[in-house]
Amino acid sequence: MARRAARTARHAAQTLPEGPGPAPYPHMVWVPGGTFWMGSNDFYPEEGPAHRVTVQGFWMDRFHVTNRDFARFVKETGYVTYAERPPDPAMYPEAPPDMLVPGSLVFQRPKGRVPLWHPGDWRQWWAFVPGAQWRHPQGPGSHIRKLDKYPVVHVAFEDVQAYAQWAGKELPTEAEWEFAARGGLDGAVYVWGDEFTPKGQMMANTWQGEFPWQNFKEDGYEGTSPVGSFPPNGYGLFDMAGNVWEWTQDWYSAQHEAPPSPCCVPENPRGGKLELSYDPAQPHITIPRKVTKGGSHLCAPNYCLRYRPAARTGEMIDSSTCHLGFRCIVRV
Repeated sequence: MARRAARTARHAAQTLPEGPGPAPYPHMVWVPGGTFWMGSNDFYPEEGPAHRVTVQGFWMDRFHVTNRDFARFVKETGYVTYAERPPDPAMYPEAPPDMLVPGSLVFQRPKGRVPLWHPGDWRQWWAFVPGAQWRHPQGPGSHIRKLDKYPVVHVAFEDVQAYAQWAGKELPTEAEWEFAARGGLDGAVYVWGDEFTPKGQMMANTWQGEFPWQNFKEDGYEGTSPVGSFPPNGYGLFDMAGNVWEWTQDWYSAQHEAPPSPCCVPENPRGGKLELSYDPAQPHITIPRKVTKGGSHLCAPNYCLRYRPAARTGEMIDSSTCHLGFRCIVRV
């Protein structure tokens, strides 16, 4: 217990690392790089095996990309997001006609307890909503007025790539993201230490109660929260746990690839490989996945304890949802 308390308290006294010069853009902080334990052997199988990894220093956005940031990008470029475009029927030969319209996935809280683990159960709380997109996060009739400081959502992988290129930045690799999220607390369970609520304080926007129907909102939020609403980690980064999931550059694989030799510490490994499969007996198109990190306001211990730096999941590159956003980096 003393070790845990000391780990959590380190953030309070920690001085932010200095970069090799001024930040290249406003609201970026320096992540110094180093060697750390990536992944975990203690929670979900896709997080293992834990292994040593080295990353070089880089600049990272202090906050999620917000609605205000994304609106500026769209205004200057005229960009239209994936969720705003009609899907190509050739890409989705099995999709019913009502799915071949612009839209995105929206969380819809059921009124009572529902099964969690049978195939297809997720449809009891997720719905494809025609017209849902970054300007209308809950669907037609919803809006982002007064939500300038909230993270932009309903952005697919190609949308975040387009934004990063326009901004003169890049997306982090999974290793870079996880190193940054740990904030100097190598091996800790959470980005702030090993206790979920140190001294009773809520440290991130997550789900409290029995997902997906019961949310006690002990953190003060039902959905997403304004960026910077909770304490930063040891590198001065906000919302590296909870609020919204974040895209990374890496292709998703079911587990981390172990180093080729115990003596070797890989430098900024690029995770899985792009793999597409085709079964002539069951013709369909397999959409590849990228690694997403950080968990969201919909993560709960009874279903998705993934507001941890080691946690990871795979998101199809054509997916956009109401709990998935991103932030960018600049490499030196």
